[in-house]
Amino acid sequence: MQQLQLSKLLNTHDHQKTLEEIKRIYTKNYSGFEIIESCFFLIRDLFEGKFPGYQKCNTQYHDFQHTVDATVAAVRILDGYNIRRKIMPQKIAYSLILASLLHDVGYIQEDWDTEGTGAKYTAIHVQRSVDFVKRHYDTLGIDAEYIPLMALCIQSTGLSAKFEAMDFVSKEHKIAGAMMGTADLLGQMSDREYLEKLLFLYYEFKEAGIPGYTTEFDIIRKTIDFYVMTVKRMKSTLLNVQQYCLYHFDNRYGIHSNLYMLAINRNIRYIKKIIADESTNFRHKLKRGDQYQLHMLSQKTIHH
Repeated sequence: MQQLQLSKLLNTHDHQKTLEEIKRIYTKNYSGFEIIESCFFLIRDLFEGKFPGYQKCNTQYHDFQHTVDATVAAVRILDGYNIRRKIMPQKIAYSLILASLLHDVGYIQEDWDTEGTGAKYTAIHVQRSVDFVKRHYDTLGIDAEYIPLMALCIQSTGLSAKFEAMDFVSKEHKIAGAMMGTADLLGQMSDREYLEKLLFLYYEFKEAGIPGYTTEFDIIRKTIDFYVMTVKRMKSTLLNVQQYCLYHFDNRYGIHSNLYMLAINRNIRYIKKIIADESTNFRHKLKRGDQYQLHMLSQKTIHH
C-alpha cells in the first residue's frame, strides 16, 4: 500500500490552490472569508517586499511558505475540532486564521533596517508580529475587536511563552491559542523538505546568536530533542489539539490517520538514520532541497 503523504493531498506551494482549500474548509462552518482572502495576498506582498515601509523577507526558514503551511494546519485543526466537539464561534475562528497568516511577520525588516537579516529578531519576532498587527490592522481591513485574541494566538507560538499563564478570557479562546501554537509546529515539522530547511534555520540561529549551534550538524542532532519537547508541548501544554487533525482527515477524505504526525515521525526517523550513519557527510543525504541555496548558505559569512 502506498504511504499517505500530506504533499499528495495538497501542494501548498501552489498558493492559489492552497487559498482555495483554506476557503473550502473554513466556509463549511463560517461565512465572511473576504478579509481573510485579502489578508492572504497582503501578507504575501509583505513577504515579497511589496508592502509600504518593509523589505522583502530574507529568512529562508521562516518565509511565506511556512506561513501558508501553518495556516493550512490551523484551519484543519479547527475543522477537526468542529467535527469532533462543537462549532467554534465565528469570531474566534476568524481571529485564529488571521493570526496564522500574521504570526511570523516579525521577521520582516523595515526599509530603514539595513543591517543583517530578519533572523536577528528571532528572540523577539513574536512580539514584533503582534506589534505589526496593532500598527497595521486597519490597512489589513481587520476590525480592532479581533486584535486582543489575535495577539494571544500569535503569542502562543512562542516556545518560551508560559501558555498556561496567558490571559485568555475563555476556554474557547485558550483552545484557539493552542491551535495556533500547534499549527505552527505541525506546519514546519511535517514539511517534506523539513530536513533540508533545518540548515536554513541553523543560519538564522547563527545570526540571532542563539547558543549551542556551532555547526550545521548541531541543528540536525538537536532536532531529536526538539521533537521530544514538541510532542510533549503539543500533548500537554497545548491541550492536545493536534488530535483533531485525525477527525478532519477522516471526515473530509476518509483517511483514518493524522497525516501530520505520520509526516513528522517519518522525518524524525530519517534524521536518526543520518545521525547514526557516520560513513558519509550528512549533506549528501539531504536531496530534496535547493542544494544551490544550501551551498550558498554554507559559504556566506553573516555580519552583525
